[in-house]
Amino acid sequence: MTFADRHARLAQGYGGVDDPPDPADVLAMPIVLHIPKSDPPPRSSLLEAAAIATISLCLDERVDVDGPWHDAVVDWTGARIRKVSRRARGAQWTAAEEVDGVTVTVGDAQARAYVPGRVGDLDPRLKKLQIGGTDLPADEPGDPDPRFPVLWIDAGLEMTLGKAAAQVGHSVMILAGSMSARDAEAWYESGYACSVRDASRDRWAHLRAEESAGRAVGVRDAGFTEVAPGSTTVIAVPS
Repeated sequence: MTFADRHARLAQGYGGVDDPPDPADVLAMPIVLHIPKSDPPPRSSLLEAAAIATISLCLDERVDVDGPWHDAVVDWTGARIRKVSRRARGAQWTAAEEVDGVTVTVGDAQARAYVPGRVGDLDPRLKKLQIGGTDLPADEPGDPDPRFPVLWIDAGLEMTLGKAAAQVGHSVMILAGSMSARDAEAWYESGYACSVRDASRDRWAHLRAEESAGRAVGVRDAGFTEVAPGSTTVIAVPS
């Protein structure tokens, strides 16, 4: 398969299959955020790393028809798109990097996206990691680079770091799928460079208008955790 083939499959969309009766059979993509106890990275950089790791895995050569990740990713994209973020530090992070996935570094921040699978089959090295309990304060990274997409988070929802990581991961999948194959490949060649920023109330109103006009794409949450069903959590604006 070529990059264009992988992109075409992503662009077909996903979801449409009801959750299985047994919660252990739910398919999810784990994301692990590296958050050292001392000198943690900026929140925005960590979310950028999580977003880039997600789309990097989704369009990796290993998801090709004859690749080792193909069946797992295809099954997952055919179900409800679920991501579960966890945190790690020290030896936990070292162990987590041994599990199949893609690690991305943005500045001092690192995040790793993993091959999706049954929640009940989660690798013990990831299962032991905490889902919540650590957050990072909002930072002020400055204006985003206009050459690359911007993932705008609705600051009014006050999502935790883990929730926000999952949502920006959703947003890059939707954004990449909405692009032409040529634009998506150019984005790939940039390393999927993007910025994550918090949107004020006024900016969010403008972004919703951009989404309605087809110039941006939004993520609507199913409402399983933290936010009300149907909430728009992230709006991704292409470069």
